[in-house]
Amino acid sequence: MSSSMNAVGRPTAPVLTSDYIHPTLTGARGLLQDEALIFELGGWDKTGVDLPEAAQPADDLNGLLRAEPIGLPGLSEPEAVRHYVRLSQKNHAIDLALYPLGSCTMKHNPRLNEKMARLDGFADIHPLQPVSTVQGALALIDRLAHWLKTLTGMPTVAMTPKAGAHGELCGLLTIRAAHEANGQGHRKTVLCPTSAHGTNPATAAFVGYGVVEIAQTADGRVDLADLEAKLTDQVAAIMVTNPNTCGLFERDVIEIARLTHAVGAYFYCDGANFNAIVGRVRPGDLGVDALHIYLH
Repeated sequence: MSSSMNAVGRPTAPVLTSDYIHPTLTGARGLLQDEALIFELGGWDKTGVDLPEAAQPADDLNGLLRAEPIGLPGLSEPEAVRHYVRLSQKNHAIDLALYPLGSCTMKHNPRLNEKMARLDGFADIHPLQPVSTVQGALALIDRLAHWLKTLTGMPTVAMTPKAGAHGELCGLLTIRAAHEANGQGHRKTVLCPTSAHGTNPATAAFVGYGVVEIAQTADGRVDLADLEAKLTDQVAAIMVTNPNTCGLFERDVIEIARLTHAVGAYFYCDGANFNAIVGRVRPGDLGVDALHIYLH
């Protein structure tokens, strides 16, 4: 009986853990199964759909006619669907196993919340509907904005960003506009600790800033000495994830804010892990100028 059971994961029989050694299909690389590229699946001598012979044009359309085969495998619909389903099974998710990294993406969103977000009254609203027909949704947005301002200690909130990186983009564009309004548009650098989310430097570069890395201490927090050495009048902002990607609260966060503000820069807080401190401390009280919040 045991030989017919799926042995992937923990043992299904009461055996000693040290005796349970079962190599995985992929060598424990976290993938459910190996999957070849779609170009490696064959199908070069067949087609997945029958098409009528195309009529030849009277001329060569000024040289735009294809002279050689397009170079795509002719997979059938079942083959293509199965291929992409198998690829989707390589994704890791909170529904599959523990994700130990302090990551914003892998926190548990209760299924009830997901169901509520998909209610017809919210999901089917059109952005150009008359305002008179969406008063309930506007009231909900207003109440949520009030709660977010209360929890963060921030003076206002934008509800339009659709994701964390989108929120970062909104925040950095706001910071850039503030510097330009103050006549300090020359600031071209953003500081990012090594413990920051990878989207932080990517967003800063996307906005047009140069990125300078700040070292971290042996216990995984921002190195204040390195930060102070790199804070100049060219720095527009520092981006700090708090708690950081190591899952640690930056105990020197108030000093980080003080040093940053002393050179006229802004303190951007990546709030991807805000759920770890919600109700305990307000980022606005710590000297944070802008942050985004994930819906965890």
